[in-house]
Amino acid sequence: MKKNQVLVTLFLLSLLAVTLIGCGGPKLGTEENPIIMSFVPSGDTQEIIASGDELAQMITDKTGLVVQANVGTDFAAVREAMGAGKAQIGWLNTFNYVLAHEKYGVEVGLVTERFGSTSYRGQFNVRADSGITKLEDIKGKVMCWVDPNSTSGYIIPRIMLQANGIDPDADFAKTVESGSHNNSVTAVYNGDCDVGVSYADARSSIEDDFPDVKDVVVVLATTTEIPNDSVSFAKDFDPDMRQKIIDALLEISASEEGVTALNNLYSIDALQPAQDSFYDGFRADLSKAGMDIESLAE
Repeated sequence: MKKNQVLVTLFLLSLLAVTLIGCGGPKLGTEENPIIMSFVPSGDTQEIIASGDELAQMITDKTGLVVQANVGTDFAAVREAMGAGKAQIGWLNTFNYVLAHEKYGVEVGLVTERFGSTSYRGQFNVRADSGITKLEDIKGKVMCWVDPNSTSGYIIPRIMLQANGIDPDADFAKTVESGSHNNSVTAVYNGDCDVGVSYADARSSIEDDFPDVKDVVVVLATTTEIPNDSVSFAKDFDPDMRQKIIDALLEISASEEGVTALNNLYSIDALQPAQDSFYDGFRADLSKAGMDIESLAE
């Protein structure tokens, strides 16, 4: 290559670099700068990773936007990643969505549907042979929580216990944070915890490994209705990209392949469009209980 050609090539490369820097780097939604879609670790992490990757590829195929999936180390990690600009889409449980909206302006786009409903309950699980027949019996026992940022595996059950005269911080012999709903049910099944909370009915999620789980582990009590988890978007995420992804996910949730992936992910049957006001009832419940949502995350 002649010297002049080399100089021209170098000039064009430097011009391209300057252009990319001036534009803030590669465009979001490309191989060089993929859209990050993050999932909370509420079930089996490997299954969530596999299903998340599958959904990310489906979105890419339908929109042309490159989407990359990951699973947060815990529930709060996904929320904080969205606040820090490290994730643009988050599959957030109820508590984390409300907190992320308040702290970082995260906005819901879709809500999950299970068994024809966009709400669910938490449940208290005990062994059938435990002798525990009412909530008062769990005082002095070993209690298994899911995660301090889990709506049905921590927040709402604590409110319910307080309403029944049980101090969730003082009335147990020991408390354990299991990290996931599956782990909480498994801990009760194995006798590692006397009582464990989870979403209803998380026993089904470990039935392949423990076929008799619904005979060994029984439901002691259930919580009030809780609005379902969301697919949410970071505050400054491009509105056109957001709508393309929402439309794509709605199409995916209406397909056989998509339903299988969503069911494997979080036992989701379908997705529905939603707005922030969908969670106002949950905010009201927290307020009635005298709980400030930001203080709960500390």
